Amino acid sequence: MREVITADARVLAVEEFGEPDGTPVFYVCGSPMSRLARYPDDQLFTRLGIRLITYDRPGFGCSTPKPGRRVVDAADDIATIADALELDRFPIFGVSGGGPHALAFTARHGDRVVRAATLASLAPRDAEGLEWTDGMMDGNRASAEAALHGAEAMEKHLAATTGSVDALALLPPLDQAILSRPEISAMLRAAFTEAVRPGLAGWTGDTLALFGLPWGFDPATISRPVRLWHGELDSAVPVGHGRWLAARIPGAQLTTRPDVGHAGHFEATPATLEWLVGAER
Repeated sequence: MREVITADARVLAVEEFGEPDGTPVFYVCGSPMSRLARYPDDQLFTRLGIRLITYDRPGFGCSTPKPGRRVVDAADDIATIADALELDRFPIFGVSGGGPHALAFTARHGDRVVRAATLASLAPRDAEGLEWTDGMMDGNRASAEAALHGAEAMEKHLAATTGSVDALALLPPLDQAILSRPEISAMLRAAFTEAVRPGLAGWTGDTLALFGLPWGFDPATISRPVRLWHGELDSAVPVGHGRWLAARIPGAQLTTRPDVGHAGHFEATPATLEWLVGAER
């Protein structure tokens, strides 16, 4: 792990996987996850020659909390990490709640982005023309409601509901099979445990930023090549979110898969990474 210090003296915890001298690819994890989240087979990074860079968003793992943060604030955090690692231009992608943060960097620092991708990404809560909770599972609907009432209500909600529902049983059969793979379940368990190890500040801040507040930027301003992926059975982040983003981001290409939900992003990751680094070859 490496610590990067921001201009306002916060710590950002950074991790690297794959090939140290490979093509740098920035990965922005979902929520509530940490810098330990990634595709669990390092042989993929070796095969593609990828140096995968991850980090803890504020309040998760070893990164300093930043109360009141918005999605757009991630843009400068990622730029700070890139500067510390002496990275000029690179591909970036985000999964689920990480998708909006990857798009924030692409919108604000497009000159540094080769290509960008999201897998199962949320759309903004104030997305015009989108019924934001339509098709969403009850737990996420409840989180979306709590997010409208501020940080204290959000933290109480998370504390009361964590571990109270067997979420796996609510997912489509293929998602259950994916998440039951030992390498995936072990990675997710470690990444989640590290994310909430210091408490609920990171999860609270992330959920407020994603579920309750405007992002602070317009995806329509993105000018880099973008690919989106979404499972049509996704009830954590319904496919309507992906379709809204595809319609909003100029030139964005959306791929959907009819037989999987949220966890299908693991099966979409290899092709996504191949596309992301394809421009570098």
